[in-house]
Amino acid sequence: MNAENVKLIVLDVDGVLTDGKLYIGSDQVEYKPFHTKDGMGISLARYAGIKTAIITGRKSPSVEKRAGELKIDYVYQGIHHKQQVLDEILESLNMTMDDVCYVGDDINDLPVLRKAGFACAPNNGVQIVKDNVNYIAEADGGEGAVREIIEAILQSKRDLNELIEEYLAGVTQSETVKVQQ
Repeated sequence: MNAENVKLIVLDVDGVLTDGKLYIGSDQVEYKPFHTKDGMGISLARYAGIKTAIITGRKSPSVEKRAGELKIDYVYQGIHHKQQVLDEILESLNMTMDDVCYVGDDINDLPVLRKAGFACAPNNGVQIVKDNVNYIAEADGGEGAVREIIEAILQSKRDLNELIEEYLAGVTQSETVKVQQ
């Protein structure tokens, strides 16, 4: 399959939206480093009408906070059988796996990656994952891989520079309205 069919982008978190390292402070709070470039990519995808989802095996308040900031459409944490949750999302959206871009980095992502219409991995994903995807980002997880993948999807659908200019015009116009009020 190809990126042109993507209507839903589904992301793992650790190793995809983050660098895969677990940062646990002396206060026992887990910290996750998210890259702002990935956040802008997600904003561009949403602007282009693509739905977004996070399905991750771990639970973390930082994921909930970041997903809220980015207005991710579906957020599921503590999920070990990701395909079951994804099937429920797809049914609610009247979509199929052909419509899905799934981004994963490790063996627990393989069952979904093998069925996704456009399967992707960050450059530092494990080799067996990279052997089972359509696209491998040049960037590592947590270092802009999601942004790179989203730009590839958007470019397959239309001129990326044109989309960015429309996005910027819309953001600038809404900021001007807020300032004038």
